[in-house]
Amino acid sequence: MKKTSLLFSFLFLFVSFGWSQIRLPKLISDGAILQRDAEIKIWGWASPNESIELHFKNKIQHTEADSEGNWYFILGPQMAGGPFEMEFVGNNKITLRNILFGDVWLCSGQSNMELTMQRLKDQYPNVILNSNNPDIRQFLVPDRYDFIKVQKDFEEGSWKEANPENILEFSGVGYFFALDLHKKYKVPIGLINAALGGSPVEAWMSEEALKPFPEAYKEHQKYKDLTLIAEIEAKDEARQKSWYTELRAKDEGMTQNSEWFLDNTDDKGWKEMQVPGYWADQGLDSINGSVWFRKHLDVPAQMSGNEAKLWLGRIVDQDYVYFNGVLVGGTGYQYPPRKYIIADSLLKKGRNTITVRVINKQGQGGFILDKPYFLSVANDTLDLKGNWKYKLGTEMKPLEGPTFIRWKPGGLYNAMISPLIDYKIKGVIWYQGESNTQNPREYFNTFPALIKDWRQQFQIGNFPFLYVQLANFMEPADEPVESNWASLRQAQLEALTEPNTGMVVTIDLGEWNDIHPLNKMDVGKRLAQQAQKLAYMETKSSLNPIPINYQFLKTKVKIEFSEAKGGLISNNGAPLKYFEISMNGKDFVKARATIEGNMVIVDSEKVTNPTVVRYAWANNPVSANLYSKSGLPATPFEIKKE
Repeated sequence: MKKTSLLFSFLFLFVSFGWSQIRLPKLISDGAILQRDAEIKIWGWASPNESIELHFKNKIQHTEADSEGNWYFILGPQMAGGPFEMEFVGNNKITLRNILFGDVWLCSGQSNMELTMQRLKDQYPNVILNSNNPDIRQFLVPDRYDFIKVQKDFEEGSWKEANPENILEFSGVGYFFALDLHKKYKVPIGLINAALGGSPVEAWMSEEALKPFPEAYKEHQKYKDLTLIAEIEAKDEARQKSWYTELRAKDEGMTQNSEWFLDNTDDKGWKEMQVPGYWADQGLDSINGSVWFRKHLDVPAQMSGNEAKLWLGRIVDQDYVYFNGVLVGGTGYQYPPRKYIIADSLLKKGRNTITVRVINKQGQGGFILDKPYFLSVANDTLDLKGNWKYKLGTEMKPLEGPTFIRWKPGGLYNAMISPLIDYKIKGVIWYQGESNTQNPREYFNTFPALIKDWRQQFQIGNFPFLYVQLANFMEPADEPVESNWASLRQAQLEALTEPNTGMVVTIDLGEWNDIHPLNKMDVGKRLAQQAQKLAYMETKSSLNPIPINYQFLKTKVKIEFSEAKGGLISNNGAPLKYFEISMNGKDFVKARATIEGNMVIVDSEKVTNPTVVRYAWANNPVSANLYSKSGLPATPFEIKKE
């Protein structure tokens, strides 16, 4: 009994001691950047009614936790600068170090905002090398979802200063945005990176904001059932496991002791295929399963015995890459660029063999066109495009994709946005929309609803909300076509009716064959230009031309543009392209367009009573050439006669 009583006493003291510890949210931690020139809330948790002190700049503030252990301080406006220390004293003591005051920007959206400098290291090697700057910092929000309740804190996370090591985890768009602002205003810039690849806009909306959208709201309620989530995840996992187990068992190239990646594999009877390219276009039909590719190359003496770079563009969907029979890498899904390192011990003079096992789960499999395919050592490069040998490993039925529960409505808001709504920010930069192109009409309503929702949640007024319009992507079209991507761009354009919003046009920065274009520097710069106008009140900041007034006449349409005080131009000197006009809103024809100062006059001999005019209405309006004199492209648009 004595031992039991002693144990209970110990546990009581342990629990009591643990409960009495004051605690801060992950955001308010060493290295944090706090918003300058504004009252800010510093909050945390403690035992009920615990007395707490804040020691800052030789002053002491006092507060007391409420009956549930919540407490906060209001800190008066602070000028940009630092570093400072803050000390919190209750039953325990917490000291925060290296605190700066500056401007805090929330970076959110899907993969093009999430895409890191690690992915861009070959695009911007000197930028990364020269990235030492303790005034630019990022807090990376962990990828989580929750459908049941709004979270009050993150499970993990810390502030990281920009330097060649940390920068690789920074959002590329976010970093270039911060870099431009810091160069101009010389104040610390804090980035809160809360983005997740593939996420639709509904995933970032609060439960209350979802109520006007019945399908999304119903789905949000559905996924509050943890048992259902567990069942779906189990079925997804079982389906994936079964498919891959069958694939491996049936794949002739994986027969034990005679695998086709072995250096001595006899491939004389294999057929040939052009790489890059899709195998459905080269005699193999639209099959799913595994296809093996091999290429023999003659390596000169000066390259042998050195570490080499092997770039294989992009591959749909999955690959395992072998060099002279040794596995050198693999990638599990189609989007990342294939960049592998060949050890110096593997690269030999004379004949070397690259073997690629490509697994395609659904759709067209193959090697993406217009991407780099080479083997290089220093300045010596061997081009890998051309004929490769190939052989079918096995054919499979298409594999149904996973459910992606993390993208369901409301889940990301609860876990990735709600914990930071008390953290004062300067504004938001947003890059998202690709995942909503299957139903762009809904985006006309959901995207403005998200903007209103976040402003309501943060309770700091109509803070600047700056966003990126979808870039050009997929095959160009020469004739007028309907386009979900164009329709979603129109929804983004119309969201500018929300106060204090700014949109960056990027139809000149995309890549037809990559939903993740690498030019993130210009995206960040253009967002910074928007910030200069909306957040920093710069009157001379250059922005994209936007249609602001229009007049439908008997045979033509006159359109006036903002951001065109010096006049508009064709950026290549050629006649304006990608203008279309229609009498009935359904049948469009190419139109003639001429510039008159800050106006464009659109007409066509085939149309006598125009009711709709469009510009750059396509997935990839690559030849659209209406620009401002400052070199920024005009937005795609559709204007209807009222």
